[in-house]
Amino acid sequence: QVQLVESRGGLVQPGDSLRLSCAASGSTFSLPAMGWYRQAPGKQRELVASIRGFAATNLADAVKGRFTIYRGNAKGTVYLQMNTLKPDDTGVYYCHLDSSSGDYWGQGTQVTVSS
Repeated sequence: QVQLVESRGGLVQPGDSLRLSCAASGSTFSLPAMGWYRQAPGKQRELVASIRGFAATNLADAVKGRFTIYRGNAKGTVYLQMNTLKPDDTGVYYCHLDSSSGDYWGQGTQVTVSS
């Protein structure tokens, strides 16, 4: 059984940086395909960033140049480094793992960008 545990988000000001982490347990893959999605109030969940293999990444246009996704040293760990945060980045951020046995989601963590 795959479980995803996300770090806490928080309340930050515009222009601040924040890093989220996600640790996957129970996965048999050494480099599982993982990603971060977010859902703003009243909007659909959208992909923010994903990583496949060692470092093949994909970023949403809205976050290119500001966000980075990368793997940690521990198996199944990924980070989302968010810089120059904007109010539009506010939402619940979910960690996702895609495997042959199915899709797995974290519990979600709130990120609020506000002055």
